[in-house]
Amino acid sequence: MEKTTNTAAQPIGAKPGIGSVETAAAGKAHNKVHGVVVGGIVAALYIAVSALIQPFGFTQVQFRVSEMFNHLIVFNKKYIYGIVLGVFLTNLFFSPMKAYDLIFGVGQSVIALLIAIVCARFIKGIWARMVVNTLVFTFTMFLIALELHLAFGLPFMFTWLTTAVGELVVMAVGMPIMYAINKRVHFEKMV
Repeated sequence: MEKTTNTAAQPIGAKPGIGSVETAAAGKAHNKVHGVVVGGIVAALYIAVSALIQPFGFTQVQFRVSEMFNHLIVFNKKYIYGIVLGVFLTNLFFSPMKAYDLIFGVGQSVIALLIAIVCARFIKGIWARMVVNTLVFTFTMFLIALELHLAFGLPFMFTWLTTAVGELVVMAVGMPIMYAINKRVHFEKMV
């Protein structure tokens, strides 16, 4: 008995089974491009917000408002690329101590984001994840304190305290803001 295929649903001249493979490949390519675009937008937003408050983002008492974007990581770990790119470019363009900030500033962000990603596996709920994320970023400000100690000779412990307080305030204020924005744009589905 000869097996027949239903070609009614296929375009004229299409080979059976090929369309689905091509569609899957196109979907993967679209997802990658979409992820790159979203990462670029996050980086651009981080840079733009940092530029607005530039004098307050690089001193002993830091209030880098763009740090609230670190909370994106609790919604989807793929945001790490855009956040790190934003931190890197912000430090490259605006930092008065580029070499130090490109090592310590970017390093602190990468370490804290990776810790937050690992912690998120064990923590249920967005609010709990944001609280942990805030505490991780606040604690890891010792790296920024070390940077400022090495670059300017500032006292390490006091500088850790002042930078940690600034980070805590920005991240804590950022929690309800990012939560409210998420209600409208659904961060977890964007990348």
